Amino acid sequence: MTPTACATLTMVRSLASTVIFLLAAHASAQTCIAPSCFHADVVAVADGDTVTVLRQTAAGPRQVRVRLTEIDAPERGQPWGTRARQALADKVFRRTVLVAPSGEDRYGRLLARLQVDGRDVNRDMVREGHAWVYRRYATENWLPDEAVARDSGSGLWSLGVDASVPPWEWRRGAHQQRRKVATIDQSPSANSEAFSCGTKRYCREMASCAEARFHLVTCGVRTLDGDSDGWPCEKLCRRLR
Repeated sequence: MTPTACATLTMVRSLASTVIFLLAAHASAQTCIAPSCFHADVVAVADGDTVTVLRQTAAGPRQVRVRLTEIDAPERGQPWGTRARQALADKVFRRTVLVAPSGEDRYGRLLARLQVDGRDVNRDMVREGHAWVYRRYATENWLPDEAVARDSGSGLWSLGVDASVPPWEWRRGAHQQRRKVATIDQSPSANSEAFSCGTKRYCREMASCAEARFHLVTCGVRTLDGDSDGWPCEKLCRRLR
């Protein structure tokens, strides 16, 4: 065999190996072997790490609220929060996704990884600078992906000093501030006499932000604060934020 033919054969073999590797990687990315995995249509995007999907079940269609695992996106009131939500919506809204569940959180949301066209949506949110790696709950080492986004100034990392406050720290600070605001309605005349702890657990049962804050702070009804930012019932309390 001539040197030219040998070089050509080597190149062909190398190319074939690369193609096989890419096909295998693509197939594995699209495959979820766990029996709990399912396909569903995304019908709503709450923020940069929470969506609602419509799942087809034997009993009929059912809406499921999904919290993306491994990541923590900026809150809606935080810098880049709106853009993170839009970035996630651009990826999944009104599309069919593969949902790979790993449990539920204390708010009853399904914890899961999402895939679209073989892409790991959760990881892409970090890679593109729309979310942090959620250190407290991370099981994957995506810190290098976050570092690349930060070093290149992608997404939220283009904000400079504002980007130095991760959502979990921002929520903690915001919660402390919200508690100060909540004390406005903590007097006996404002709360103890007007409201009482009972069976109310949902925002639709609250007549005002003051009542919602009473049930969250005094009664400990955590279902009123789905995003754990210290504010109950976003629609009721939005004007006070």
